Amino acid sequence: MIKVAIVDDNTFLLHAIKEKLSFFDDVIVKHASINGSDLLIKLEENHNLDLILMDIEMPVLNGIETTQMVKQKYPHIKIVMLTAFDNDEHIFNAIKAGADGYLLKEINPKDLYEGIKETLNGGAAMNPSIAMKTLKLLRNPIDIKNPCDQEEISLSDREVEVLEQLSKGLSYTVIASNLFLSPSTVRKHIENIYKKLQVHSKIEAVQKAKNHNII
Repeated sequence: MIKVAIVDDNTFLLHAIKEKLSFFDDVIVKHASINGSDLLIKLEENHNLDLILMDIEMPVLNGIETTQMVKQKYPHIKIVMLTAFDNDEHIFNAIKAGADGYLLKEINPKDLYEGIKETLNGGAAMNPSIAMKTLKLLRNPIDIKNPCDQEEISLSDREVEVLEQLSKGLSYTVIASNLFLSPSTVRKHIENIYKKLQVHSKIEAVQKAKNHNII
């Protein structure tokens, strides 16, 4: 018997998945959960499972966070994301978290069953559209990054110098002295830096600049 658990906060969809699996005599649904936290409690009691069908967008603990936690604690359990969304960020984060497959909820019973079997045999169940997106992500890893990480930020050399000094915790007057500028010019540079980085504090400016490899 293939022992399966289902995690989905939408009870209607949860029953629909159960119904799809009911066509196959060798599949048994051991338990169903409405969020990741609920699943983790049930796994404490019984982790004798082969596979989990995991929704992504759930309250309390979402599917990606839950996948990561389950994989750390119960690496033998296969996890297939079963979701209504095929957006790039979800796919990438799910794979990174350790998901073994990624299917869409609209899948028919036969393909769902085949996907489960394929995953348990060491394959990776994926809808064709998901497979295409995964290939695209591999070819263009920049697409995976957060949209904010792709912002075009162009600071002048002088602004970068001021920011580097700022990151050392130096005062405006010390920065002015080090860079042979007047304190008011330093202040003007810092105003421009804040504007370009779209931040409101020194800490935010330094952190964002580091995130974008500016300093």
